[in-house]
Amino acid sequence: MRKIGLIGGMSWVSTRTYYEHINKLVQARTTKLASAPMLIENLDFTDLVRLSTPEEWARAGDVLEASAKRLEQAGATAILIGANSMHKVYDRIAAAVGVPVLHIADAVGRKMQAAGVKTAALIGSRNVMVESFYRKRLVEHGITLLPPVMDNVEEIDRIIYEELMQGRATRSAERTFRTILTNMGQAGAQGVVLGCTELDMVIDVDANVLPIYDGTRIHAEAAVEWILGG
Repeated sequence: MRKIGLIGGMSWVSTRTYYEHINKLVQARTTKLASAPMLIENLDFTDLVRLSTPEEWARAGDVLEASAKRLEQAGATAILIGANSMHKVYDRIAAAVGVPVLHIADAVGRKMQAAGVKTAALIGSRNVMVESFYRKRLVEHGITLLPPVMDNVEEIDRIIYEELMQGRATRSAERTFRTILTNMGQAGAQGVVLGCTELDMVIDVDANVLPIYDGTRIHAEAAVEWILGG
């Protein structure tokens, strides 16, 4: 098995989810006592939350680039950025190392394309829903994305940062997302992309009104394909 590196801590909650998914998938595809060969660098999220200015994003790029280089030097043969929003600096990270950096939106886009999904909705933190860096990667896989509803954007962003990233999953948030997903289906979405690595805490990925494409789970599957040489 090939060793993979995970830039984590953004938040620690989602890093735990990555670790669990990857190890369970490796175990399911190999033997019951197997574990995934992984290197994890858990960053301090304090200075990486809700970045807005070019200067803040440049500093974030510095932090993630240094992390990726350390993982490569430690023996990682590929790298994951364990946060959707931090893929805004993906190009810089990918250029800084000599090993592949597996892009979460490409993994999701391939999965949706294979399933024949043409029109989808995207939910995640504000920058994922509104900016182009994530949306354009999905569009490149033939997916038409519904435009973001700004009232939803603000409430989803609040729930992510004030609740989920702090490890809190509330009934109120579950109800909010059920309503949002129902409305997205009525607006023509054939599927919904979870573009935040903590959203599975309040959205039932396997039983919902629409097919759910959980970026964290799909990214973990791509990681396992790499680990097992697929």
